[in-house]
Amino acid sequence: MPVGGLVPRATDNAADLVVRNAKIHTGDPVRPQAEAIAVRDGVITVVGDDNDVAPQVGPATKVVDALGRRLIPGLNDAHLHVIRGGLNYVLELRWDGVPTLRQGLAMLREQAARTPKGQWVRVVGGWSAEQFAERRLPTVAELNAAAPDTPVFVLHLYQSAVLNRAALKAAGFTRDTPDPRGGQIVRGRDGEPTGMLLAAPSALILYSTLAKAPVLEGEDKKTSTRHFLRELNRFGLTSAIDAAGGFQNFPDNYSTVVELAKAGQLSLRIAYHLFPQTAGQEIDDLTRWIEMADPEDGDEWLRLNGAGENLTWAAADFENFAQPRPEHADYEAEFEKAVRLLMENGWGFRLHATYDETIRRDLAVFEKLAAEGLFPAGNRWLFDHAETVSADSLDRIAALGGAMSVQNRLSFQGEAFVRRYGPGAAADAPPIRAMLERGLTVGAGTDATRVSTYNPWVALHWLVTGRTIGDLVVRPPHNRVDRRTALAMFTEAGAALSGEEGLKGILRPGCFGDLAVLSEDYFTVPEPDIAHIESLLTVVGGRIVYATAEYEGLDEELPPVSPEWSPVAHFGGYQATPGTGLSGARQAELLGQAVAESEQHRQWRARRGLTPESASSFFDPCFSL
Repeated sequence: MPVGGLVPRATDNAADLVVRNAKIHTGDPVRPQAEAIAVRDGVITVVGDDNDVAPQVGPATKVVDALGRRLIPGLNDAHLHVIRGGLNYVLELRWDGVPTLRQGLAMLREQAARTPKGQWVRVVGGWSAEQFAERRLPTVAELNAAAPDTPVFVLHLYQSAVLNRAALKAAGFTRDTPDPRGGQIVRGRDGEPTGMLLAAPSALILYSTLAKAPVLEGEDKKTSTRHFLRELNRFGLTSAIDAAGGFQNFPDNYSTVVELAKAGQLSLRIAYHLFPQTAGQEIDDLTRWIEMADPEDGDEWLRLNGAGENLTWAAADFENFAQPRPEHADYEAEFEKAVRLLMENGWGFRLHATYDETIRRDLAVFEKLAAEGLFPAGNRWLFDHAETVSADSLDRIAALGGAMSVQNRLSFQGEAFVRRYGPGAAADAPPIRAMLERGLTVGAGTDATRVSTYNPWVALHWLVTGRTIGDLVVRPPHNRVDRRTALAMFTEAGAALSGEEGLKGILRPGCFGDLAVLSEDYFTVPEPDIAHIESLLTVVGGRIVYATAEYEGLDEELPPVSPEWSPVAHFGGYQATPGTGLSGARQAELLGQAVAESEQHRQWRARRGLTPESASSFFDPCFSL
C-alpha cells in the first residue's frame, strides 16, 4: 500500500518488504520497541523508525502500513502435531471455539448431509465439554439423530470417543469384539457396543478406531497441509516443532511436507521429530533412522530436530486425567538402550512425561549414563508436559542440562485434573514459575490437534490467567507468568529448543523476517480477550503468508479446498467468537439469538404439556386504554 513520506529510491539494497507505523515488540533487550521494520532475502535488515527504513525502500519494495497496530515476532509452537494435522485437516469438522453443543450438533447434522457415502464425519480434538454452555458431551442418540446413515466419530480429549450406529458398523465393532489392552468398548444390557469408547487409560483404542476412517490421497494431502498451515498463519504462527506421534510413520507420512518444502510451498517453518511406532522394535527403528539422517538435516524451513516424543512405548504415561495414573512395569533396560544409542550418535530427543513418577525413573537412567560421560554429550534434550514434576526432579533436570516444553492441556482437562487430584495439586500443574526460576529453557505449545486447539492465543491466555476454557481458575497467581514472559515462551524459547536461538524468536537485524501484526494489542487487551486475538498480517521470511482486513489479497493464493464436500470448505477451521468488548450491533445480534433459543425452549415444553400451547400475550398497563 502506498505510504506518503517513503519515496522509492534507486538502491541496490532495496528491501523486499517494509512494515511501518507499528507498535513493534521486538523481544530484543537492546532495542525492545520500534516503529518500522525492513526485510530483504528473508532476513531482517533494519529495525527502527521511518527514517531508518527509508533508504531501504526501492521501486519494488512492498510497503505496508500497520495502522498503529501491535507487531510481534512470529509465534513458535514448541509442541504441535503439525504434520499429522495437515494430512487430515480438510477431513475434520472442527469444534474449536464453538460455544454451545447445540451449535456443534447443528454443524454435524449439516456436514453429514454434505458427506458422500463411504466417508466419515469426524470431530477430532480442539474442544472440551467444558467450553459448551451445556457442559456435556453429545450422546450417542444425538449422533444417530443427526446422522442416521453417515459414520460419525467424535473424539473427546484422550478420554473417550462417541460413535453413532453407522460408525460402529464401519469400524467393525460387534458384541464379539474384545476390549483392547488399556481401552474399553462400552456395552449395553444386550452386550452390543453402545457407541462409547473409553481410554482406560491408553488412548490407543481411540487412535486405532480413527485410523479405520478413509484418508486423503495424492494432491489432496498437499492441499490439506497447505490449508492447515494457512490456518496456523491466521493466528500469527510462523514456526512449529512437530512432536511426531502415534500413526505417523517415517518417512512415509513425512513425504508431503518434504515435497512442499522442495517446491517452496511451506508457509510455516517446521522442525520435526521421529517417534518409533511399533512396541518391541523401537531400537531397530532408531538404528535405521540414525543410518538414514542426521539431526539438523534440512534447512530453515524443514529440518530434523531429533527423536521422540516417545523413545520406547513401555515408558509412555498416558495423560487421561479422568483415569488413575498408569502403573508401569520395569522398562529401564530397553529405555537405556535407546538413550545410549541416541547419545552415541549425536541425536537429541524429547520425552512425553506427564507424571513425576515417570520423570524420576527416566532421570535415573540419564544420571547413570552421565556417570559414564555419555549424557547429555552436547545434545539437546527435554521433557514435554510434566504436569506433576517435583521440585527435586526440576533440580536434577537443570543439573543435566535439560529443558522443558509445557502445553495448555489443562485448558481443556483442568476440571478433570481437579476432580482427581484436588485444587492443591492443580495449582502447580505444571510448575511453570519453578521451572523458570531454575533457569530452565521453557518453551510453550498447544499439543494440538487431538486434545487442545491449535490456536496459540488460547494457550497464551492459559499461561497468563491460569484459567481453563470453562473459566475455572486452576493455577493461582504464584504459578502464572506475565504477558512478556508468556510471549517469550512462544517465541525465543521455542527457537532455543530447535537450536535456532539468534535466528528467530526476536526481531533484530540478521534474524529471520518472521512477524505478525495483531488484531488487538496483546499487551493491553483485557485478560479474557487474549484468547480472541488473531493475526491480520503474518510474514514468514519476508513472504506475506496470511492477510485479512485492510491487507486482504496481499497473501499468496492457495488452491481451493479439496474435496469439495470438506467440512473446512464449508465451515472453515477455528470458530472465532467475539471478545468482551462487544459492539452494540453484535450485542443486539446475540440478544436476538437468545430470544430465538428461548422460543424454541417454550415450544419444546408446550409439546410435552408443560406449558400452554400458545405463547402468553404481552400486557403492559402503560399501553392500556
